Amino acid sequence: MLRWTITFLIIAVIAAILGFGGIAGAAAGIAEILFYIFLVLFVLSLIFGRGRV
Repeated sequence: MLRWTITFLIIAVIAAILGFGGIAGAAAGIAEILFYIFLVLFVLSLIFGRGRV
C-alpha cells in the first residue's frame, strides 16, 4: 500500500512540474488517502500484533 502512495505522489509531482494542475491535484489526493489508510492499518497491526506475543 505504501508503494502505491509513493507512486501516486511521484505522478503528482511530475504532473505539477509539467503544468497539469488537475492531474497533479487528483494524484496528490489519491496519494494522501492511500497514505492515511496505510497509516491506520499500520497502527492497527501494531496494536493487535502486540496482544499475540
